[in-house]
Amino acid sequence: MVNRKTAKFLSFRYTILAIIFVVLAGGLVLLPKYEKHEGIDPEELLSNAVSPERYISTDELAHKIIGQDPSFLLIDVRSEAEYSKYSLPNAINIPLKKLLDEGSLTYLNQIQYDVVLFSNDNFYADQAWILGNRLNFKNLKVLKGGMNNWYKTIINPPIPTENMASQEFDLYTFRKSASMFFGVVYPEQIKVAKKPVVKKVVPKKVIPIKKKKKMPVEGGC
Repeated sequence: MVNRKTAKFLSFRYTILAIIFVVLAGGLVLLPKYEKHEGIDPEELLSNAVSPERYISTDELAHKIIGQDPSFLLIDVRSEAEYSKYSLPNAINIPLKKLLDEGSLTYLNQIQYDVVLFSNDNFYADQAWILGNRLNFKNLKVLKGGMNNWYKTIINPPIPTENMASQEFDLYTFRKSASMFFGVVYPEQIKVAKKPVVKKVVPKKVIPIKKKKKMPVEGGC
């Protein structure tokens, strides 16, 4: 059960986050390039901003990728340099500073796909989400915890302790399998190749055949 101190802290955190989102949303309408996009009103934006429904967990996303779910689109809003080092499979790189380019909006304004935005944590992805939401784009999601959480939960999942519930072991089993799907190799997978036992071939003993002595010819002239 959440105590008062924790509840107060969470409430304060959401309030600050909401204020940041509203400021970002207000700044967006000042951009002359997008005057034609009136977007949603601040009240609706605030309601959307404090809702946790915009987040998708790393486990959910791993399920989708492994199952080859065609209903989502991954957008990496980090820099090109970070994207080139490592990203999620089939992700499209649209750096945050290029998010409002005409070519980028085509990917964000989707009806047939769920658009999953991600960055190293939530920071840039949340900004991308608020910009898209302000323009009333639908089906936008944010990968909760970003790439940092992806590494902690999927690529390098923590091993549960003995006193944990069975669900934690089931979750670990899935995450470990998922990490192998994404290229992680565990020690038990590496089979130590045994050196082949070479049998020493004992050469056969060759016994030479003795030639028979010619017997003298009896008789004569």
